[in-house]
Amino acid sequence: MKSSMMNIGEAARFSGVSAKMIRYYEQIGLVPPATRTEAGYRGFSLQDAHSLRFIRRARDLGFSVEKIADLLALWRDRERASADVKQVALSHVAALEAKISELQGMAQTLQQLADHCHGDGRPDCPIIADLALATEPQAETEPPPARRRRAPRFGVDTPASSRSRDRAADRS
Repeated sequence: MKSSMMNIGEAARFSGVSAKMIRYYEQIGLVPPATRTEAGYRGFSLQDAHSLRFIRRARDLGFSVEKIADLLALWRDRERASADVKQVALSHVAALEAKISELQGMAQTLQQLADHCHGDGRPDCPIIADLALATEPQAETEPPPARRRRAPRFGVDTPASSRSRDRAADRS
């Protein structure tokens, strides 16, 4: 292997992404297939390793694989509109804030129930009583059928920025 190429272990150490996840990201098309040595080992360029580091940081911030694919496409598009990136980020912020609000509501409910529980040897417990009195779900009576979502494929399903779309429209 050339000295400018990294094996999967070196790319994993550089990026902070495990070798197993690197193979997974390659399998689902989030990153392009790695080059192969004559012996069949994966080889990663410095740019590949930086892409993996980008993915790790995006995962650390809670972005879904689909949104990471969008962000990678924007990152690679040097003529991207920063407004497109900002829109993805603000949409994620809104989703995180909604989740935080939901979790805070759960924590408050459990705290109120715990405050009313004596926590002694008696069998009476408002926490258990509340769980037992839960109302039936309104809309969903049976679980939805399991559906496996396909992750976007690198270079196929990844969207272009609005500037790229505008340029393409201008050419037609």
